[in-house]
Amino acid sequence: MKLKHLSILFFFVVVNAYSQSATTLKSAMQQLYEANYLMDFETIAQLSYPNMVEKTGKEAFLEQTEQFYENDTYRQRYQLQTVPFQFGPITKIGNQWFCVVTVRIPKRYFFEAKLSEEKALEKKTWLQEMNQTKDVTFEPNRNSFNVKMIATFIAVYNENTNGNWRFFNFDFTEQKTTFEQLFDETVIKQLKL
Repeated sequence: MKLKHLSILFFFVVVNAYSQSATTLKSAMQQLYEANYLMDFETIAQLSYPNMVEKTGKEAFLEQTEQFYENDTYRQRYQLQTVPFQFGPITKIGNQWFCVVTVRIPKRYFFEAKLSEEKALEKKTWLQEMNQTKDVTFEPNRNSFNVKMIATFIAVYNENTNGNWRFFNFDFTEQKTTFEQLFDETVIKQLKL
């Protein structure tokens, strides 16, 4: 009888730990998305995987992130404050937990210099490649592009994240490359990246 009670207790502990983990993951992902929407670069750095930020250097990381959103050529903005996330399964690999999160993000790129028809076509092709989407529309009156794309984030929970979920944004080539350097082939294969 005691064994049955212990089994039931263990089951509830495991279920509760998993639901806590899923709840904190969803909350952290929402915070990261909002930080991107508000261009709160400090919060983006705090919610990013610590070893990646350290490897790049915090100041360089903040500068790269800001350049991704605003530079001499364009300004990029998320168009919706909230969006639905698609969470893959939370996967334990060794002593680490991972989750692939995807989200459809509508963005707008405002170009500083007036784009001719020819330049607009070049920029459209560039934006399609950079955002890995065909859904790019030029709006000449606003000198901007509306881009609908699917972003991929990798959430990680391990000894380096101080009991929190931290993220890699695969929209950044540098972050994807760093993920591949920090985690072995087993992780990449199991997450089907």
